[in-house]
Amino acid sequence: MTYQSKLEQLAQKKAAFQKSSPARDRITALFDEGTFVELDAFVASGEEGVGVITGYGSVDGDVVYAFSQDITTLGGAVSKAHAEKIAKIYDLAVKNGAPVVAIYDSNGAKLSEGAEILASYSKILSASANLSGVVPQVAVVAGSCVGISSMMAAGADVVVMAKGAELYLADAEGDASAEAAAAAGVADIVCGDDAEAVAKAREVVSMLPLNNLSESPVWEGTAAAPMNMAENMEAADLFAAVCDAGTVLELKAGYADSVSTALASLGGSTVGLVYANGRVGRKANAKAAEFVRFCDCFNLPVITFVNVPGFCTCGGAKTENAKISAKLAHAYADATSPKITVYTGSAIGGAAVAFANADIRLAWPTAVISALEPETAVEFFWHDKLKGAENLEKRRAELAEEYTASEASPYAAANASMVEDIIDPANTRSALIASLEMLASKRVSRLPKKHTN
Repeated sequence: MTYQSKLEQLAQKKAAFQKSSPARDRITALFDEGTFVELDAFVASGEEGVGVITGYGSVDGDVVYAFSQDITTLGGAVSKAHAEKIAKIYDLAVKNGAPVVAIYDSNGAKLSEGAEILASYSKILSASANLSGVVPQVAVVAGSCVGISSMMAAGADVVVMAKGAELYLADAEGDASAEAAAAAGVADIVCGDDAEAVAKAREVVSMLPLNNLSESPVWEGTAAAPMNMAENMEAADLFAAVCDAGTVLELKAGYADSVSTALASLGGSTVGLVYANGRVGRKANAKAAEFVRFCDCFNLPVITFVNVPGFCTCGGAKTENAKISAKLAHAYADATSPKITVYTGSAIGGAAVAFANADIRLAWPTAVISALEPETAVEFFWHDKLKGAENLEKRRAELAEEYTASEASPYAAANASMVEDIIDPANTRSALIASLEMLASKRVSRLPKKHTN
């Protein structure tokens, strides 16, 4: 063959594998325009291809690796060659300390490869686990994500699902929808379609550091319009009031709504937000603990707003919640990233302790901080004052109010060194920014151990 004919052959082959497909459109849309570079494009399983596109590109100027399963080629079936392409992406991400975005749309494994396919899946799962906590991993479930692939997707730091996509491990008869995944706490964000899901994944990546040793991105932070700050505010309103305008990205919004979690920019830097509002149960505790650990992996400051009258004690949760609550306390205690707690309302008993492990603790004047609920405390400590009351309920309510003002007020908590400052709610944003600036150089040494149990 002549030199010119070889160039023509190359052009023909590239044109063949670069044909438009949903998988190619998704991975191209993820990156800054014109920056996507495909890797291992000539790897094929016979003449049919391998059902996955891999490569790298830029997201807001930073390198990101990605793969996009192609259901139009062999049903996107995961084969040995398919797995090898994905594993190489993880290997490059380790070497270069860059995030990985995985876009799932596959009907499952290439079963004709027999037991060998299990080794291929194991290789991908191991590579992903090795990267966990080192670089951010974002999964986009754009179509089918079944069997072992669902384990791969669910193991990501953030899972984005498109409506109409499905995710299940073993039982296709159940509800495998994006809405069901969100209700189960598997999907962090649900989007209208695959294009919106890819755009949301890009937004998530742009908010996170490249790896666990990198600094977070910095923007020009603009304050939102002034808002009346009040106890029992909705999470969306509270987050919007204190954070930079238009930057709040809530995660797991459809799961355990007594705790809300979100990423946002505050003063130009990314932070993690937790709002515990109401009695927190097993799912809410697990949700908060998982989010705190995620933030700590990448040294994102954690800002926690607390309005918790106690842990949920309904049904069988009395015993089970003790274990999960301990995990929540461990997550906060183990986190070395900057931590700030703001008491906006009630902080009673164990819940007050679990969410209180912070470098700086602030309180609104409306805060009620106590080992016991005021009504219970009156029965324990001021029972004699109830004797002879003509209207027992009225007298109990009066004493509870008195106990709240004298023993459970934020001033009593400040006197006991449980809070560092009591602030006007309107000044919450400025107080948080000042605290973050003070904690920017925080360093913590830990006892040698493999990990927290």
